[in-house]
This record gives sequence, structure tokens and C-alpha cells, in this order.
Amino acid sequence: MSSEDFWNLMGRFNIRSGFELFWVGFGLFGQAMFFMRFFIQWIASERQKRSVVPLPFWYFSVAGGVMLLVYACYKDDIVFILGQAGGLLIYMRNLVLIYRCRSQEKIGDDRP
Repeated sequence: MSSEDFWNLMGRFNIRSGFELFWVGFGLFGQAMFFMRFFIQWIASERQKRSVVPLPFWYFSVAGGVMLLVYACYKDDIVFILGQAGGLLIYMRNLVLIYRCRSQEKIGDDRP
């Protein structure tokens, strides 16, 4: 494929420069991170034969959510921005609750 053919193909997706190609790659990587949370949750649930939400689910949620929020800001898409920002609050709150619970369990384990 020649360089001209490549950029003609990219033009079909409104990608007309290396800068735009970078941002699309960034957005796609963010989407892949976000997808991994579902994949991790599915594998964990299959292993335990019940629905579970493992800790990495929340980390992938935050990582993918942050990347997609940055991409949404770059694209100036208010719907996408609000959706990702709202989700990030929930993902981070779940991590706070998980670590708070673990911390309290450790304190409880140390007491006689």
C-alpha cells in the first residue's frame, strides 16, 4: 500500500494528518482498555461459576475511562465527555469503598 493509498483510506474516517491518526490511536487504545474490564469480569465469573467483579475490573474502568475522557475532550463531544466523567466518578468511588473495606478488615484482624 502506498502512502497515498493509506491517506486516502484514512480520509474516509476523517483522519487527514499524523496528529489526527495519533488521537484516533489513543482513542482506540482507551476503548481497548475499557473493553478489557468486561473481558476480565467475564473470565473471573466463569472461573468462579458466579457473577463476580474483580479488582482489575475497576482499574481497567478508570484507565479506559480517563483515556476516553481525554479523547472526548479533544473531540469536543459534550455527550461523550459527560458520559465518561460520570462513569469515572463511579469507578473511583468503588475503588475507595473497596480499599476502605480492606483497611477496616485489616484493623479488625489485628485486634484480639
